[in-house]
Amino acid sequence: MDVLSKGQRLPLANLVPAGVLDIGVAVQGLALDFACFGLDGAGKLSDERYMTFFNQPRTPCGSVEVRTASGGDHAAFAFQLPRLPAGIERIVVAASIDGAAVMSQMASGYLRLLAGGHEVARFAFAAADFAQEKAVMLGELYRKDGAWRFMAVGQGFNGGLDALVRHFGGEVAPAMAHVSAPAKIDLEKRVAREAPQLVSLVKQAAVSLEKVGLSQHRAKVCLCLDISGSMGRLYKEGLVQQFAERILALGCKFDDDGEIDVFLFGKDVHQPDPMDLSNCTTYVKRVIQLHPLEGDTRYGKAMQAIRAFYFPDAKGQERTRPLKADMPVYVMFVTDGGTSDQATTEKQLRWASNEAIFWQFMGIGKGRKSKSKFLAAFADSDFPFLEKLDELGGRLIDNANYFSVGSPDEHSDAELYDLLMTEYPDWLKLARQHGLLA
Repeated sequence: MDVLSKGQRLPLANLVPAGVLDIGVAVQGLALDFACFGLDGAGKLSDERYMTFFNQPRTPCGSVEVRTASGGDHAAFAFQLPRLPAGIERIVVAASIDGAAVMSQMASGYLRLLAGGHEVARFAFAAADFAQEKAVMLGELYRKDGAWRFMAVGQGFNGGLDALVRHFGGEVAPAMAHVSAPAKIDLEKRVAREAPQLVSLVKQAAVSLEKVGLSQHRAKVCLCLDISGSMGRLYKEGLVQQFAERILALGCKFDDDGEIDVFLFGKDVHQPDPMDLSNCTTYVKRVIQLHPLEGDTRYGKAMQAIRAFYFPDAKGQERTRPLKADMPVYVMFVTDGGTSDQATTEKQLRWASNEAIFWQFMGIGKGRKSKSKFLAAFADSDFPFLEKLDELGGRLIDNANYFSVGSPDEHSDAELYDLLMTEYPDWLKLARQHGLLA
């Protein structure tokens, strides 16, 4: 076990090669609150959802999570570093006092790193290390040359939590009770600063949402991309990248975290880091390098993974009763062919109808354009199964919509966003009526 002193740095590659570790903290003689701050490259808290503490115990991507303390620890955090968005460069573990006490009144304390349940490093501190501070940065995980490292910090702040939050670029509410998250960052300013190519897309998405009365609507957005071999040309020509940016812009209107979750599917299912404002420019190229195109196409397997991620209690399996959620999930499901697991896909869609999740399927290829069943019978289609799903029976409510395009860029931005809102507003009404949304 490594015993660390203030300012000492420790490479984590050999200790935790998979990037999965726990941090336990304890302080004797004082009652402290503990939190983790996920910071961007400028050392700022550009997304308040990456402040992790007892009132907000998990980051959106699940990379940092509050855990039940054990082994003498007073607080514990679990980390899955590979899941962090590329825009998060540092994670600071901090402690603060709620009351009149100061850090010099403690007896002693420590921060320890654990891998596989075994302690691998410890940083100890004591009252003599502090004076009138009411908050302290204890330790920091940070990226360097593509690898994660840890540094023992022990830096105090006389102003307490307020000073710490301001140091990280956040705004403190006038009456900041106990430990509360900093005020939300202005997302429009972030888009203009970090991804200016999305500015017009975000504005156009806003216009389409206004038309259907959803200008203030909040939802999580998920992009599910087919990575079967037949999609190769679309990836190579940048058409998938362009489409992904359009969906990210929609996500910026539906949620204020500036990111969307992404799933890839072929024979297997993969969940790369979320696509966000800091990594969007080269996002698709990067994830395809990490997850090359595969044989086979399995809708059902992808749907199960997505359901398990957003509603983990059922692990993507059967659900027979409505589950109420605070926020819906909008899934943009993109494919250029049929699936080899049709029976599984039908089950997944039926089970998912008891959850607050809407599936917008888009087929890239030849589809039936006519709504007339008589005329449609004489038309060819690459997506007869998706057309069947659109009308699938045995569901609590209609939780899916389908359309086809010859190419991902077939529609203008305005046309696309209007198309994406064809059935979603009606689904929201049904979801509330059937107890799926609070």
